Amino acid sequence: MYVSVASVWEICIKRAIGKLDMVCDFKREFRRGNFFELHFELQITTDYAIAAAELPFHHHDPFDRMLVAQAMLEDLTTITRDANIARYPVKVLPA
Repeated sequence: MYVSVASVWEICIKRAIGKLDMVCDFKREFRRGNFFELHFELQITTDYAIAAAELPFHHHDPFDRMLVAQAMLEDLTTITRDANIARYPVKVLPA
């Protein structure tokens, strides 16, 4: 399982502005592997940034656009509830 740094970044931002309530110390628990049994961090690279910028605007959220770009370039399946993600040429597993 791959976990994008974009997802971690978005979770941290949402916690900081009060849009996501988590009682745990996310940083500590994530580093311990308590959110995903086995995961690999998918970093944000220049190639991913360029691919995200070149996507059609089916989705305007920059974090989701990054996830789409990463999934496209790495041929990964995205787990999401967001129906707009499926408008891109990526494999989607509904959450």
